[in-house]
Amino acid sequence: MHFFLRNTLTNRREEFIPRDPARPTVYVCGPTVYGPAHVGNARPAAVFDLVVRVLKSIWPGTAYARNITDIDDKIIAAAGSESVSALAARCADEYRAEMSALNIAPPDFEPLATAHIPEMQAIITRLLEKNFAYQAEGHVLFHAAAFSEYGALSNRSRDEMIAGARVEVAPYKRDPADFVLWKPSPGDMPGWESPWGRGRPGWHLECSAMAEKCLGTEIDLHGGGQDLIFPHHENEIAQSRCAHNTQTLARYWMHNGHVSADGEKMSKSLGNVFLTRDALAEFPGEAVRWALLSAHYRRPLRWSAALLRDSRAALDRLYEALRGAEKICGATDENASDASPPQDVFSALCDDLNTPMALAALHSAATELNRALVAGDAKAAAARRGELLAGGRFMGFLTVPPERWMHADGADSGADAEVERMIAERDAARARRDFAAADAIRGELTARGIEVNDSPSGASWRRIRG
Repeated sequence: MHFFLRNTLTNRREEFIPRDPARPTVYVCGPTVYGPAHVGNARPAAVFDLVVRVLKSIWPGTAYARNITDIDDKIIAAAGSESVSALAARCADEYRAEMSALNIAPPDFEPLATAHIPEMQAIITRLLEKNFAYQAEGHVLFHAAAFSEYGALSNRSRDEMIAGARVEVAPYKRDPADFVLWKPSPGDMPGWESPWGRGRPGWHLECSAMAEKCLGTEIDLHGGGQDLIFPHHENEIAQSRCAHNTQTLARYWMHNGHVSADGEKMSKSLGNVFLTRDALAEFPGEAVRWALLSAHYRRPLRWSAALLRDSRAALDRLYEALRGAEKICGATDENASDASPPQDVFSALCDDLNTPMALAALHSAATELNRALVAGDAKAAAARRGELLAGGRFMGFLTVPPERWMHADGADSGADAEVERMIAERDAARARRDFAAADAIRGELTARGIEVNDSPSGASWRRIRG
């Protein structure tokens, strides 16, 4: 199988061909941990979790690194009375827990910026020796004009780059496009000793050092949010290539689109964020993951409560089909998580991670399963269930027992037992043809937010979603 992607560097659809098929390398920019993660932070984590699942199914030796930036001006500003290290560690733990709730697997490498200060200083030393960097007023800066290919990733002219809102203009710069590699840390600010004085690294330098340490000086695939193309990824390329005299930092670049709220890009600075933890408090992790993957990764994603409700309803349909299958095929086969996904699901994902098409394929599998159930064909139903489970679990869905999914909505086991008791009473009333009593019980269950479904194999129930 071949994996194709839209390479940001060339703006072309290309086949992914790793340098070393035994160890393809993937680096994705992770969070800067200074506050709760919002769903804009969760989107690249979900997108590249799925990219890596696809790559590892083709090349099992794929190595995946996703960093955590635990030293940055934003963290220092947010710390207040809490130490910078304590704030960063707490937020990093919260981020990991939330990503786990979204069925996002931990990366093979999760480097912390503060653990790679010597590697960052080594890069700075090489850049100074090669005259790609200079010192000014306690800072060390990369001289962008010294790198002739600066701007190739973002495809921006020099004037556009200088005019960019994220370029800091300072009097100590030789050129407005130059960016900081090392900055002074006075007083009680976090800092490290260096040949250029006590200080801390620039944000762009951190990823170059961590990618090099985990994966090497040249990697296959680099990913992140669209907002990182310039200046962050542009600067990564410049400093890494100039430090190591390489032809590339990464051969392939993938960038996911923004998550928007009310038509604007979601960001903490704008105050229009939806926190991941709030979404998880109201909806199952799989529903939040479905919402994050519902649009093609390169497209903007409009976030709303309606999107989450629709995502949960889509999963309800798949789980309902699986629950129906259990009645004639037995309990779910736990080995389905190890099975290969159906061809239509996998082919869609190999075509520039076409998740809308892959999710549609899951719905088609559920339709075929329901047809087999209606026909009473246990053999066909078992086969269709296996396909649905394999495809869903490959994408990070259908990981809980169907009955638990359909019943769950924050209710305790005692409430479930009460519903089961009422269902049994209703079944008994129907058996003795006391339909008035059966209808009364159904009415009471409906008032409690319980939907009852009758079938030849008996009654089942689920909580009515809000």
